[in-house]
Amino acid sequence: MDIFESKNISPMLISEMREPFDSQDYIYELKLDGIRCLAFLDEKGTVLLNKRNLLVAPIYPELKDINKQVRKRCILDGEIVVINNGKPDFSEIQRRSLMTNKIKIDLASSKLPVSFIAFDILYYNDKQITDMSLMERKESLQAIIEENEKLAVSRYIEKNGIDFYNLTVKENLEGIVAKLKDSKYYIGKRTKDWIKIKNLQDDDFVVCGYILKENNVTSIILGQYSDNELIYKGHVTLGVSTFDFNRINSEQKISYPYIKEIPIGNENAVWIEPNLVCTVKYMTKTQNGGLRQPVFKGLRHDKEPKECVIRVDL
Repeated sequence: MDIFESKNISPMLISEMREPFDSQDYIYELKLDGIRCLAFLDEKGTVLLNKRNLLVAPIYPELKDINKQVRKRCILDGEIVVINNGKPDFSEIQRRSLMTNKIKIDLASSKLPVSFIAFDILYYNDKQITDMSLMERKESLQAIIEENEKLAVSRYIEKNGIDFYNLTVKENLEGIVAKLKDSKYYIGKRTKDWIKIKNLQDDDFVVCGYILKENNVTSIILGQYSDNELIYKGHVTLGVSTFDFNRINSEQKISYPYIKEIPIGNENAVWIEPNLVCTVKYMTKTQNGGLRQPVFKGLRHDKEPKECVIRVDL
């Protein structure tokens, strides 16, 4: 089946995380802090699908004409990002991804417009090219796109992964991704051919409830699944995001949580149905899986709560 016509595919995912390294066999790209997306582009228009194969184009109206910037029908893999003060702004792109009100979407798109940064191509000139090597696909990607502020191609460097990673640390960026030069593109699968090298760790958690504290501080109660059981994973301070709190507070309240065991200190919690997912950054994990120096990054709509499973950091 023609993957452009079916539009029923999901992107290749990273399965490995390592320390920075140098290698002639890899290229290194900036790890963009945005919304992963596949873009189906031809003369008929632009179709944007997230990792859950949900249509997201209405949330990002400023990208509706990026199909005019490609020379052939294609499927691009990339990230939708908001660049704020010269850097990707994760909290802003997450806020945009949860919007439903057209007036607010239009206002946000004029104030801080998004861009689509393409780092791979799956389909080119009416052919699926996932069996080509990464470097061959990169050549096709560069040849097909006319860049502007709405659609751009991800830059990469060769060999010097350690220096590149150290630069991201200095600039307080998320990190880099190392990709094997001769790797194929495996639709919908995790691969060790792409390697995350991150400055700060992050993970996704189920929002189980919250505790209102002094000075308008809100502490979000986190959970993750293990064998279909929701396990308590600690708290993270929400910060000053009224938008995120209103979204959390709008969920149905429940008298008793789905969490298997509730530690002492949660007696004043407001429990909600576990329907929301949030991303939390942290330095390291403790031996019992707690988070050191957790920072709330934002809610996300492209992941189901059941996908938030307990993992061991590599």
